[in-house]
Amino acid sequence: MPELPEVETIVNGLRQGSMGGPSLLNRRIENVQLFWKRSLAIPTPEEFYKEVIGQSITAVGRRGKFLLLNLTKDYLIFHLRMSGDLMIEPYEAPIPPHHRLVLYLDEGIRLAFNDTRKFGRVWLVVDPNQVLNHLGPEPLDPALTPLIFHERLIHSHRKIKPLLLDQSFLAGLGNIYTDEALFLARVYPLSSSQDISFPQAELLLASIRKVLQEGIHHHGASIDWVYRGGDFQNHFRVYQRTGQPCPICGTPIQRMVVGQRGTHFCPNCQSVLQKA
Repeated sequence: MPELPEVETIVNGLRQGSMGGPSLLNRRIENVQLFWKRSLAIPTPEEFYKEVIGQSITAVGRRGKFLLLNLTKDYLIFHLRMSGDLMIEPYEAPIPPHHRLVLYLDEGIRLAFNDTRKFGRVWLVVDPNQVLNHLGPEPLDPALTPLIFHERLIHSHRKIKPLLLDQSFLAGLGNIYTDEALFLARVYPLSSSQDISFPQAELLLASIRKVLQEGIHHHGASIDWVYRGGDFQNHFRVYQRTGQPCPICGTPIQRMVVGQRGTHFCPNCQSVLQKA
């Protein structure tokens, strides 16, 4: 599933016009085709057609793993899930088999939501909090200070990796960047959050921000999904490197399952003895 850097890469491309077409900003929606009704969470297809046609895209943004298009009066929200992607195309291009929703914009371009596995969802809402109010703070937000982060950790009483994956605790992290951040901070994935000291929390928050910024710089990672051009997979320190030497100490990277998720770590650098 795409994480914060992958979604941010798509947002930047749509905003700046670097995805094979012009910027979406100030484009007017002139028509719509919905090919898979279940891709649309709310409203009904009939209400969607009525409300969205005629609105213009005024901004493109992100909240956690959600992508937001600010429209003239509403918000169009996408969650890409396992295989979703957004593409800018010319009107006349053939419709590929996995397009689920197509917005026809002015000046002959269209925005297509392509989703092979059909898990992605789209919302048209007046208030984005209808969809996003469960999300925790953004990890890159300066308002999230080490002190606040540490207080959230010690009051959560959970294992650290599942906690970081919980979008209500911190928005945008997934399996890749959590493994990479825990390694940089030398935190054992099964450490209890309430046992993490303030210096560890401060280092962990800095590590989370470092790997996310690296991911954005490398346009995300392209592994199990269709995103174009990302090469952060060439810079992983532990993720999917089972048996390969740790880049710090040379100890073979190990894999275990935590909360039904494959988890990669260095048993030396992230020793259980360092959990508190």
